[in-house]
Amino acid sequence: MPIAQNLEILAYDQRGLGQTSKPDIPYAMVDYADDANALLEALRWDRCLVMGISFGGMVAQEFALRYPQRVERLVLACTSSGGAGGSSYPLHELVNLSLEDYVRCILQLSDIRRHAIWREANPVQFQALLDEALASLRVGADEPGHQMGARRQLKARAHHDTYDRLHELQMAVYICGGLYDGIAKPANLKAMQERILGSRLELFQGGHLFYIQDPRAFDRIKAFLRGDLNVKPNV
Repeated sequence: MPIAQNLEILAYDQRGLGQTSKPDIPYAMVDYADDANALLEALRWDRCLVMGISFGGMVAQEFALRYPQRVERLVLACTSSGGAGGSSYPLHELVNLSLEDYVRCILQLSDIRRHAIWREANPVQFQALLDEALASLRVGADEPGHQMGARRQLKARAHHDTYDRLHELQMAVYICGGLYDGIAKPANLKAMQERILGSRLELFQGGHLFYIQDPRAFDRIKAFLRGDLNVKPNV
């Protein structure tokens, strides 16, 4: 990650995934926010810059609302508020698809330029994307509790809704995403920006992975985290 060149990064696996514990109980977004707070307490980090991408952006919203004293500046990338501000695509509705059909759907949603006409004109490129995504999903898929944890996460995601509380955020907030994202649509980002007084919104050339597709994205994110972008805290 480019910002790791200038900042000390704390990243972790969310509950139910990776090397974090996978309790077989219902998960809620407040649980994810409390997990992040507990981790900061364990590491004795009183205050930090916070960046959340996609689902992580949902967690970051809940975390910033519950623990505003922890957050110096907040980046919300390719994410949604839920509620009246619009929800990200309901991925929980795809769980019954075969793995390959699921990945095909995600590839199309994550960048709406990969429509049927494009896929017919670029079969080799699309197959390469499909193969890469399938290989990535298979890593760790045989871990005990992996499917259960992923399912619990999707259920928590489906109930995410911070829209009516976003106006409470007092720190500087930078919202960013891709122009061609069919998962966290630009309209959802605009709704968050309108709800958070003083926040800044920028859209980049790309889809759900805009920060990889558009080299300008991380430059702008780094500028915001350094305090160089003209984003005034909500006071």
